[in-house]
Amino acid sequence: MTTLEHVAPQRPTSLPLGKAINAGLRRAMENDPKVLLMGEDIGKLGGVFRITDGLQKDFGPGRVLDMPLAESGIIGTAVGLAMRGFRPVCEIQFDGFIYPAFDQIVSQVAKLHYRTSGNVKIPMTIRVPYGGGIGAVEHHSESPEGYFAQTAGLRVVTCSNAADGYSMIQQAIASDDPVLFFEPKRRYWEKGPIDLDADASYPLHRARVVTEGTDLTLIAYGPLVATARKAAEVAAHEGVSIEVIDLRSLSPIDFETIEASVRKTGRLVVTHEAPVFMGLGSEIAARISERCFYNLEAPVLRVGGFGTPYPASKLEKFYLPDVDRILDAVDRCRSH
Repeated sequence: MTTLEHVAPQRPTSLPLGKAINAGLRRAMENDPKVLLMGEDIGKLGGVFRITDGLQKDFGPGRVLDMPLAESGIIGTAVGLAMRGFRPVCEIQFDGFIYPAFDQIVSQVAKLHYRTSGNVKIPMTIRVPYGGGIGAVEHHSESPEGYFAQTAGLRVVTCSNAADGYSMIQQAIASDDPVLFFEPKRRYWEKGPIDLDADASYPLHRARVVTEGTDLTLIAYGPLVATARKAAEVAAHEGVSIEVIDLRSLSPIDFETIEASVRKTGRLVVTHEAPVFMGLGSEIAARISERCFYNLEAPVLRVGGFGTPYPASKLEKFYLPDVDRILDAVDRCRSH
């Protein structure tokens, strides 16, 4: 007669992005009792996207706080908590709801460390589900990252996959500086490999080459990394080798990784959901044109949203950059 030995259950090796962020929040809360979560409907409900599901149950309402529908009040309260040594993590329910808190973020959160000659730290994280592609109504599909990337005193990052979502949220919370953490909401349900036991070792502000290539560099971040990779796959069938870079950090930007790639390929296309005018692609194009002028074989091209308010859901497929629009820019860049 044989006996069955108890076998400890294996930790998941594949999770959707939303679940990975949830696991990252949980680990940060386990490791540091000063980590608090704050937001609208994030407690019992677990947030509109269920990113904080189960956390109030396990950590209590004193650490996972359901706040009033007042974004300015949420951020203002978090500033006071951060000044007293806590590490608040604020959820902005949708990207378009961040504007009532804009003054608090750019006038207080971003400036207090500088204003106090470094004597006061503001270790707070602001989570922002952003971008389109979910068929939402007005003010639910915007890409406001450029407003904050331009603001000195803020770190701005965005994940594109489960592994980065898990590690980057922990790194953001551990930072002594305020971090805007943009989450691509249409990718919440996409699964990816993840090691829940691994420590976050990849630098938070370093870009990542996700597809190696030799003919052209294609930069994307957040929701468009998956689209850029698909474009590279299609191009490969036509004999074009595209190097795809996931930017990950929007402020500061890892120009060293971009420059190394452009010096190899000689061509650059940048894509993001935000409008092309004054978008992150503008700064990248200008910097690379300055630093890699003699390596470039063609002008830097940008693919992004149009100069209109975000359209109704039935029209968003025409607004958002897709594989065809990206490949059109690749063809134009290679034609020079």
